[in-house]
Amino acid sequence: VQLQAYGGGVVQAGDSLRLSCAFSGRIFSSYAVGWFRQAPGKEREFVARIGWSDRKSYADSVKGRFTISRDNAKNTVYLQMNSLNPEDTAVYSCAAAATRAGGVYNYNYWGQGTLVTVSS
Repeated sequence: VQLQAYGGGVVQAGDSLRLSCAFSGRIFSSYAVGWFRQAPGKEREFVARIGWSDRKSYADSVKGRFTISRDNAKNTVYLQMNSLNPEDTAVYSCAAAATRAGGVYNYNYWGQGTLVTVSS
């Protein structure tokens, strides 16, 4: 499985940006895909996830501003980010999980991240 995140850039506070995660190598619909981010000097944190049945989950910090979606025909997951603020500045990465145990998704595959910088 290969994942590639792209779509990052430099935007101003209040702007929107859409990230894409291109998936290849296996049957895309068999995987849940999550977005994670890591800000400078901080640990990586969960942002959003879309499951096998399109069930979605978001971190509290992005609820109401970010929307995750998937296009199985294009093997791509999107992260629409609205009302961006400087605290959203981070490297955003996507990861794929084929299994889940006890509510914990096993993200076995990770793609390289894309940098999002939000200026005030």
